[in-house]
Amino acid sequence: MDSRIDPATGDYDRSRIADLGNAVYLRITVPLGSYWADPALGSKLHLLRRMKDIARNKTLAIQYTREALQPLINDRRADRIEVDAIWNHDGRLQLIGEVYQNGKEVATFAHYVKVA
Repeated sequence: MDSRIDPATGDYDRSRIADLGNAVYLRITVPLGSYWADPALGSKLHLLRRMKDIARNKTLAIQYTREALQPLINDRRADRIEVDAIWNHDGRLQLIGEVYQNGKEVATFAHYVKVA
C-alpha cells in the first residue's frame, strides 16, 4: 500500500491508503495534461482561477471535477461519484463530493478553488 496524501497540506501523512482518496486528490489538483506519465490525468479547474465569481463558474467547476473523476468509474474503481459546489464568503468555491464503490461511500473530498 502507498502512503496517504493529506488533502489539506498536499504532503504525505503516516497512514496508509485503503480507499480512493489519493486518486481523487491527484485527479482534482493536477492540471489536465501536465503529468508526463498520463496526459489524461488531471482537471481543468486551474482554468477557473482568473474568472469572476458568477454562477456559471460553479457549474463549470462541477463539470470539470466530474470529467476529472470519470476515469475512476470507467476503470470500475468507483460506481458513482457525487459532486457539488458552494460559494464561501471569502470568495472561494468549495467542491464537496463522495465516491461510492459497491454502493458504499469509500471516499469524501472537499477542495477549494480560488476563482476571483
